[in-house]
Amino acid sequence: MKISNMYSLDETIAAPLFEGHEYPWELLPLIKDFIIELGKSLPEDIYELRGENVWIAKSAKVFDSAYINGPCIIDENAEVRQCAFIRGNAIVGKNAVVGNSTELKNVILFNNVQVPHYNYVGDSILGFKSHMGAGAVTSNVKSDKTLVVVKGDGEEIPTGLKKFGAMLSDHVEVGCNSVLNPGTVIGKNTNIYPTSCVRGYIPADSIYKDKDNIVTKA
Repeated sequence: MKISNMYSLDETIAAPLFEGHEYPWELLPLIKDFIIELGKSLPEDIYELRGENVWIAKSAKVFDSAYINGPCIIDENAEVRQCAFIRGNAIVGKNAVVGNSTELKNVILFNNVQVPHYNYVGDSILGFKSHMGAGAVTSNVKSDKTLVVVKGDGEEIPTGLKKFGAMLSDHVEVGCNSVLNPGTVIGKNTNIYPTSCVRGYIPADSIYKDKDNIVTKA
């Protein structure tokens, strides 16, 4: 569940934010201020300022009907499609896709991430080439509004956070219409079956069929 085991930090413009931290959810309260400071230093020949604290790479494709609120950075060759709703505190990586009616809030999407169809991603970090199928969402607040605890491998780690969606490692595939409950952490190269209800830590190189049927990839 540690950053060092989950992410290829050369695949995000946000790499400096991860320095000095052990677990990825420690970054969630820091995303806003990091974007504002990083944005000020971005080269003007590659990025342009489009509104308050909104930096968009000139090579990115943003449809007119998309809504983008700052602070936000849209990196090179990313695509933000029709009616996407970026509420703020969002970094969208190189070649990433934010699709039709997808909503982002307080997130880091690494390079080549795809959230292309009716997804909600809040208070979450999605690693390199991770993908969420149509209708898959992160649930970022517990129903009883208590603080999120990450559970897995026989341990419980208090986060001190009320809002915490999911941490997806590199190369994670989430099937259509799945719900990732608050505090979900998914290891590298893991696949989640469609319509799954996932919580806690799911090991790397796994196939999640249901909570009682998690198999290691052959």
